[in-house]
Amino acid sequence: MVMIRVRSRDGLERVHIENPHITVSQLKTLIESQLRVPISQQTISLNQNLLLAKSPQDKLQFNDLSSNPQTLISSLGISHGSLIYLSYEGERSIAGGPTVNPAGSFGRKMTMDDLIAKQMRVSRQEKPNCESVSFDRDAANCFQHYVNETLAFAVKRGGFMYGTVSEVGEVMVNFIYEMPQQGTEGNLMLTRDSEEEKIVEAIALGLGMRRVGFIFTQTIGQNKEEYTMSNSEVLQAAELHGESGLKEWVTALVKLEVNEEGGADVHFEAFQMSDVCVKLFKEGWFETDCGGDHDPKISRMKKEVVVGVKDVKEVDNDFFLVVVKILDHQGPLSTSFPVENRITSIPPRALKTHLEKAKNLPFVKRISDFHLLLLLCRFFDVNSDVPTLAECVQLQSTVPEGYQLLIESMASAT
Repeated sequence: MVMIRVRSRDGLERVHIENPHITVSQLKTLIESQLRVPISQQTISLNQNLLLAKSPQDKLQFNDLSSNPQTLISSLGISHGSLIYLSYEGERSIAGGPTVNPAGSFGRKMTMDDLIAKQMRVSRQEKPNCESVSFDRDAANCFQHYVNETLAFAVKRGGFMYGTVSEVGEVMVNFIYEMPQQGTEGNLMLTRDSEEEKIVEAIALGLGMRRVGFIFTQTIGQNKEEYTMSNSEVLQAAELHGESGLKEWVTALVKLEVNEEGGADVHFEAFQMSDVCVKLFKEGWFETDCGGDHDPKISRMKKEVVVGVKDVKEVDNDFFLVVVKILDHQGPLSTSFPVENRITSIPPRALKTHLEKAKNLPFVKRISDFHLLLLLCRFFDVNSDVPTLAECVQLQSTVPEGYQLLIESMASAT
């Protein structure tokens, strides 16, 4: 028994045939008998735009299945599970259901949006919404060195990437803020501090930058799995992408890969979550609690979606990933000051040590480090002082004497 799926303005139905080598004419006869649509009223096609046709004249262009009624459906690629589109005039009654009115509910004609609302189509997105992502070499190295040398890629780690986006969609990452978090071998829980994030945003504003993406690591244990991103990673990335409201938002992945000599190299990959992935997350299609025995390379949906020609509730995570080209650059900030929220706390004398080490440089150059600014700005007003100090760093202009005296005083007090 072969099953053919038929989508019309009424939704998705099925026609069962015993012989897969019937003609188009015989298929129409089966549609009439099983779906109660008279042959004379049927227009069928493999093109979904048939459902947008507003008049009989518009439907004439969809003759791919009607030009020769004696054509075998198998020669047209129609087989078990195939999807065809049906348009008809008038009304019909469905066995076991109410009369179907062509105007739909409350006299409103069904549109393509109505049909899509009943079932979402998932396909690969060929191009990202950004041109490329370029990492400041020092910022990227600082992040990977910590997860490699200190964490040994045994637990997951993440951070928000900050930088700029050009008019043509080139994303430049100039620093990485590592928020409070708890990482395990398989999960990364972000315990975000809203007050600290306000300071980070104020610093970024003064630097002429903004939050542009999320970076996270995969552990050595995950390297044994055959996936690019796990379902929990897809959920987290889609949530943060949707929260950002930035179409060029980038998700970066850092992991160890075995090289030709059998050693391990740190490897960066960059993606965007596809538009449909973010839409599915925002609209609550994802099953967020899949249980421990669920295949991590598969995302489970609460309702069926269309992938290719199949209605499924499970989607390979790779369908949601759009590869982004990676570049690197030397940005305007240094990354020599200890980083926030790591397992080793910032030493009390860190500020004094940092300023003394760079004492031959102009004062603005000595404080041109995001992680240093974050420490300093905890003691300044987030609405006025923080953007002012950060703007001095952006412009490499002279730091007002009052700020300089206060910072040197803080350093001397440690």
